[in-house]
Amino acid sequence: MSAYDLVVRGGTVVDGTGEARRTADVAIKDGIVVEVGQVSGRGRREIDADGALVTPGFVDVHTHYDGQATWDSYLQPSSWHGATTVVMGNCGVGFAPVVPADRERLVELMEGVEDIPGVALTEGLPWTWQSFPEYLDALETRPHDLDFAAQVPHAALRVRAMGERAAAHTLADDEEIAMMAKLAAEAVEAGAVGFSTSRTLNHKSISGELTPSYAAGRDELVEISRAIGATGKGVLQLVTDFDDESYGTDYDLIRAMVEASGRPMSFSLSQSRRRPDRFRETLRFLEEVNAEGHRVRAQVSARGIGLLMGLDCTLNPLSANPAYERIAHLPVAEQVRALQDPEMRREVLALGVKADPNRIGGSVLDRFDQMFELTDPPNYEPDPADTLEARAQRAGVPVEELVYDLLIADEGRGMFYLPFTNYVDGSLDGGRDMLAHDFTIPGLSDGGAHVGTICDASFSTTLLQHWVRDRERGRLPLEFVVQRQARATAEAVGFLDRGLLAPGYKADLNVIDLDALHLHKPEVHHDLPAGGRRLLQRADGYRHTVVSGVETYVDGQATGELPGRLVRGPQAAPPA
Repeated sequence: MSAYDLVVRGGTVVDGTGEARRTADVAIKDGIVVEVGQVSGRGRREIDADGALVTPGFVDVHTHYDGQATWDSYLQPSSWHGATTVVMGNCGVGFAPVVPADRERLVELMEGVEDIPGVALTEGLPWTWQSFPEYLDALETRPHDLDFAAQVPHAALRVRAMGERAAAHTLADDEEIAMMAKLAAEAVEAGAVGFSTSRTLNHKSISGELTPSYAAGRDELVEISRAIGATGKGVLQLVTDFDDESYGTDYDLIRAMVEASGRPMSFSLSQSRRRPDRFRETLRFLEEVNAEGHRVRAQVSARGIGLLMGLDCTLNPLSANPAYERIAHLPVAEQVRALQDPEMRREVLALGVKADPNRIGGSVLDRFDQMFELTDPPNYEPDPADTLEARAQRAGVPVEELVYDLLIADEGRGMFYLPFTNYVDGSLDGGRDMLAHDFTIPGLSDGGAHVGTICDASFSTTLLQHWVRDRERGRLPLEFVVQRQARATAEAVGFLDRGLLAPGYKADLNVIDLDALHLHKPEVHHDLPAGGRRLLQRADGYRHTVVSGVETYVDGQATGELPGRLVRGPQAAPPA
């Protein structure tokens, strides 16, 4: 008889502790790692990992599968990139708690903030819940290809407690604050992993309204935090601008929330073009607040966060061109045929490319001095000499003509990349400094969101491909990267049962051919409910992904096994 369910043989084990890699076998039984070393017993299934890395499964703490998880068992693209656990409900947006009259408002908010087609949400969401505990119960009815957890979103709490007043950005009264605090604590007691909120100008509904949580008062956030703290569990998550007017106030608010709750907290951090050194001030604040005994981390990205533009994306440089707008509703193949017509070309180019500040993302449509062609494979740290404007100047043609030709190339699959954070002076050096800091964790992938403009669920692959293997300067150690993406992220949300390859821990792992690791160019698929559009990005090099001891992917292809489950609240470490 086989001693184990699965044995992974002879791989280079990077166990998630940060300690040096070693050659070892990994034995699994009943969904748990039972032995790491020289395993003599046989497995019912064995994987030859010679020449490959064996890592813990990756934990992605910043996704938005809140809708997709209710209708889809496959939380792709995250599960294509080594993620075995994801946390959704970030940025204060989600679909519970809710009463029927407010459903459309939450859909419009998710459509605007996270660029998920409203028609897909309307068609796909079953709305079999009102309370957050009922939402968690609904999520549990469907098996998935990875584990997932949910946070209770501030915007939904506000709309539930305040109705129309939530969107008007009025201060909540004592009764409304008490209701939000009670509902938040109820959600955490039922299994929400935490509470999330947003205070950024970038988060607007499809109608242009700022997210309901934007102007929430300090008292409101502190009392919600206090109520969560009283449960003895749960984490807090925040996104804010840290702009000139607010960054000092933001620091004070973070302190107040963690002091009131006693709970861990994370917030989003990136490097902006306008204030390229501001992130360093925030890193110093992180050091201070952690020295005070609080547990605060910044979520940082593996590369520049940037918009993707193309004929089949939410935006492209012609989006505000009146001649193009006449055909923008057509399928891409018909758009290409129309744009190939010489008369149409003359008309479009005569009207030119214009920014459209009234359209979400429309203010950057003409920033050709910062925009690049997205190649295959994609280059996420491009040479500034390769901007569209620089290429047009070298070619001696108007930049609008170059843009036009690239858009209709490859049967309309041409895309542009506009990095707007972390890519300053043609470099990701600032991003490296954030990734390497003691109090940061990898995050911000937004898996499941921004499906027509951003495709960053592949951040975990970029960490390995770009920062460990390919970058010529400032490479990051393999052991450090795996520890941060597997164990540090798990610890940040209270999942102490995973992120390590050691006896007693959950048997989530990846077998990765690092030499063959290769990101493909994102592609548009129309496979959401009602034919909704989304960007997906595949990778080569993930030979096996295992969740709870069950193979879910082999060479990037789903096995059909669905061992993933909803993770309710914190998970204890195995006995020593």
